[in-house]
Amino acid sequence: MEKTVRINAMPDSQIQAIGIDALKERLGVVNTLKFLRRFDNGGSGDYTEEKYLNEDVKMTEEEMIKRYL
Repeated sequence: MEKTVRINAMPDSQIQAIGIDALKERLGVVNTLKFLRRFDNGGSGDYTEEKYLNEDVKMTEEEMIKRYL
């Protein structure tokens, strides 16, 4: 019998807000900004092209969990 896995997905905006709040709580505002700045690559790359690059790839819930969690 297959095990059913449920994913409690939130909208991206909610995930972002919760994440920023967690960072501010743990690091403070200044260090949160310093942390986030490390991930700013200056807008390089082509988001639109990359967004649709793997559009045809289909994953099961189990594969998504293994990949992203």
